[in-house]
This record gives sequence, structure tokens and C-alpha cells, in this order.
Amino acid sequence: MPGTRLSIVVSGMIASIPRQGGATWAVLQYVLGLRRLGHAVCFVEPVCDPAMGPPGSTLRGSYNAAYFREVVRQFGLEGTSGLLRPGTRETVGLPYDRLVEIARDADLLLNVSGILTEAALLEPIPSRVYLDLDPGFTQLWHAVQGIDMGFRGHTHFVTIGVAIGSNGCDVPDCGLAWIGTAQPVVLSEWPAVNTRPFHGLTTVGNWRGYGSIEYEGRLYGQKAHSLRQLMSLPGRTPEKFILALAIHPNEKRDLDALTANGWHIVDPALLAASPDAYRRFVQASKVEFGLAKSGYVAARAGWFSDRSACYLASGRPVIAQDTGFPDFLPVGEGLLAFETAQDVLAAIEEINRNYRFHAQAARRIAEEHFDSDKVLSRLLDRIEEAPCQMP
Repeated sequence: MPGTRLSIVVSGMIASIPRQGGATWAVLQYVLGLRRLGHAVCFVEPVCDPAMGPPGSTLRGSYNAAYFREVVRQFGLEGTSGLLRPGTRETVGLPYDRLVEIARDADLLLNVSGILTEAALLEPIPSRVYLDLDPGFTQLWHAVQGIDMGFRGHTHFVTIGVAIGSNGCDVPDCGLAWIGTAQPVVLSEWPAVNTRPFHGLTTVGNWRGYGSIEYEGRLYGQKAHSLRQLMSLPGRTPEKFILALAIHPNEKRDLDALTANGWHIVDPALLAASPDAYRRFVQASKVEFGLAKSGYVAARAGWFSDRSACYLASGRPVIAQDTGFPDFLPVGEGLLAFETAQDVLAAIEEINRNYRFHAQAARRIAEEHFDSDKVLSRLLDRIEEAPCQMP
């Protein structure tokens, strides 16, 4: 596809989970990155009634629509984006008929987690790409629990679990030939910062996201399971750990344990509720403490967080939990992997020994491995070369 201007439809969740700046960026990197390459990009997002709020609101009057308008306005996507209520012709942004016209003329659909199921918008597009952002969980939900993950109707399957289908990864591939890809970062939106960090070691995430899975005697769990193994860590270093953590107030035992052990818990709804706020929080940090869901660790699929890629792009070093990514990314300078609390302490000591060196190395890793221009160009080429699959 080099030099070819494509018409691409991207579908993913922005308004369905409003006021989550990190989740918004995870989708925007694809929309903005493909547009940077010169492609005609249309963003369409279905918002189901249960995700719409406040209860009883119309699509147009929902806070989902308000957040959608805010984001598309900020990034110049007003004339190329539509919010859709599935099963109806009700939209915000582009009208339904225009979305259908765009789909009929489109070359490729990039469907994040398969959320777009509207036949009129899906079926006319010749290349329909399923993009998996939850490697390990996606495949196990389908193969073990029999959950319909929306694979049907797609022609190509892409995952950020770059080891899925390899000998080193025990997660079932569901009979699909997965194309592995890195997470793209639009580097012009994420410049390296040279200002003095305000925060210490930080991260943004959810204590629990969804149900855990057991497979072949192994638990594929949540961040709660990972962090409990490291609970005493803050007491072993003078560094400050700040977690922008979505955790339910009813998780009192865990909240009390976190506080008692020196973890500083802040509300991501206050510090990371928009793309700008999320970026400010990341770039004000000294280092990312990249905690992974225990399921990503167990899967060994090479998952690497879009959040960590943003820290690296910002010139902020990352200490990330080992999910198998050291087999695919350089570690030791700017990016350090850990398995144990002692590994984290050693990484902190190493970064503090020469912070500027590691900060510069972090940005270089982003430029070499996560630059959206490189990542998305390579991905489009691999999609073009791969045979169609129709599960």
C-alpha cells in the first residue's frame, strides 16, 4: 500500500467510556496516525443503550455525546466522525446515510475489539480488520468460555499480543492467523518533555476490569492480583508511588492495605479524565511504574501498554512488568522490565543513577518502535500481504 491513499473506517470506544483520557488516546492514536499518513479516515462509534447516560437520556442529550463532541472538536474530526445508536438511524456528527456512503466507498475497516456490528457499515468494506487490544483475554473468552467476541465477518485479525500463535505463548489462537503489531503513538502529539517531573513513579489503570479466567491450571487475573504481590514495595524505597487508580470504594480491605503500605491513590476521574489531562499527568511523572494485569503476565503474549508507549514518547523512563515484551523490545536503557519487587528497586536505582540518559533512551525507543508513521505503515502492508480469513 505504499503511496496509496486509502479510505479507512476506524471504530473504537471513546464515547462509550467517557472521561477516560487514556482509553480515548488508545483509539485516537490509530485515527490521527492514519490521517497523518494521508489516508481519508472516518471514525464511527456505536454506543449501546446500557452505556448511555444519564439513564433515560437520548443519544444527543447524553454525556457520551457531549464527550464525543469535545474530543472530535479538539482533534479536528468534526466532519469525519459519527456516533451511532445501534439498530437505529440515530447519530451524532455525521448522519447515518453519510456513514453508509463512506462505508460503501471504503477500502478498509479497522474495528477495535469488533465493536462495530452494523451490517450496513460493515459488510460493504472489502478488508475488515479485527483489532485485539486485550491479548490473552480475547482468545480465552472465545475459546474457553465460548463468548462471541465478534470475530465473524472480519477478513483479517490483528493483535498487540505479538507472541500470539508462537511456541512461547500458550494462549489458543482460535484457529486464526494473527498479525502482531506494536501500539502506535503519534509523536507530534506526544513530544519529549524536559521539564522537572512533578510526580514520582506513576501509572493509570483499573483495579479490576472484568472477570478473571482459569485456563490449564493458571489464573489470568487483573491488576489487583499483580499489585497484591508487590504490596510492601513503597516501604522499601524513598520514591513516591502515585496510582491514578479506578477502584470501587467497597474494596475497603485492599484500599486500606494500599494506604497502609504507602501507595498514594488518586482518582483518575480528577487527573486523567480528558486527553489533555491524561497527557499532563503522564508528562509530569518521573517514571512509569508499569503494572500489568496478571492475565497479561500469565499469557506471555508480549503485551505492551499503549500507556507505557506514551510515557516513553514523553521521555519518561518506564519500569514495566514482564509480559514477554523483552523478546520484542530493547530493555535496560529507558525501558526496564521487572518480575519481582527486588527488580523494581534495582530499576529505580539504575534510573536514578543517570536519569537524563534513561529519559533520552526512552524517547529513542518510542521513535524506533512506536512511531505511528512506522507502525501503521508496516501494519497496512502486512494486512495487504495476508490472505483473507472468514471464521
